[in-house]
Amino acid sequence: MIELLVIGSYALLAGAVVGALGVGALRLVRRRSILAHIAVLLAVTIASVTAGVTAVAQAMFLSAHDLQVVLVTVAASAAVSLAVGVAFARRLARAAVWADQARQRERQLEVGRRELVAWVSHDLRTPLAGLRAMAEALEDRVVDDPATVAEYHHRVRVETDRMTRLVDDLFELSRINAGALRPALSPVPLGDVVSDAIAAIAPLAADRGVRVLAPETGWPTVRAGEAELARVVTNLLVNSVRYTPPDGTVRVDTGHDEGDVWFAVSDTCGGIPEADLPRVFDVAFRGTRARTPAGADQPAPAGGGLGLAIVRGLVEAHGGRVHAHNVTGGCRFVVRLPPA
Repeated sequence: MIELLVIGSYALLAGAVVGALGVGALRLVRRRSILAHIAVLLAVTIASVTAGVTAVAQAMFLSAHDLQVVLVTVAASAAVSLAVGVAFARRLARAAVWADQARQRERQLEVGRRELVAWVSHDLRTPLAGLRAMAEALEDRVVDDPATVAEYHHRVRVETDRMTRLVDDLFELSRINAGALRPALSPVPLGDVVSDAIAAIAPLAADRGVRVLAPETGWPTVRAGEAELARVVTNLLVNSVRYTPPDGTVRVDTGHDEGDVWFAVSDTCGGIPEADLPRVFDVAFRGTRARTPAGADQPAPAGGGLGLAIVRGLVEAHGGRVHAHNVTGGCRFVVRLPPA
């Protein structure tokens, strides 16, 4: 019994020395990855066992042959333990990184939701206040000359159209986020879609003095939902036209690359701040705090910063991808879609 207590004391003392060194090693790697921490823990455990066996052997409790047998056994167990531990640590590290990214993404989405509620509330409240004022003026006959009455009717229609677009955009975004969007895919001539979109935004471009250019030929055919693809092109064009100063240019290009069909909308807006580029397709992101529409007769893009978020959702629903980057004097939005 006494010999067992002595052996245990030698092993405990040796393990304590190794453990103290291990604590120091853990403090040195406290800012490193999970993989480094687990590797140090496994190394400390193995070293503690090895130190205890060696200390007991040096105290003449083990023969040289028995010491070699024990050390070989410990070495084999150490190799297996380190291999399993490193594999587990890598898996745990990936899970930790994924969880951290998920938390960051959730925080960004929560901020986006709050901004969306605030901006959409403003975008609805402003035209509603104007509609109520004009309705009361017409009801109380504060205005009665035909020209003013006609102007009020026109403004009521414009504001109603704006709110309708905002509600439609919110519904479209809810379908995208819920995964309920199922485009009816078919071969679609991209040139026809671009031509129709340019014609639709021509009044806005003319009012702002912006030229919209596109090649007449060379347009490929893509496999997409025609209505959804038209929405993507229109949103990109409206966004570029609204942020391009007078006498600027918006250009649409297309081509083939790595088995995909791509088209790009480039403008001369002056560029997007590099810090904002990763967020341009986020919900409720506008890049500025301005919340008032540009003009009463100008068709607003998706209210609350929804236009580019809808673009990304529609493109991804087609199995494509979209990204933005700066070019000389402006920025460029590139959409990649599967060919027909």
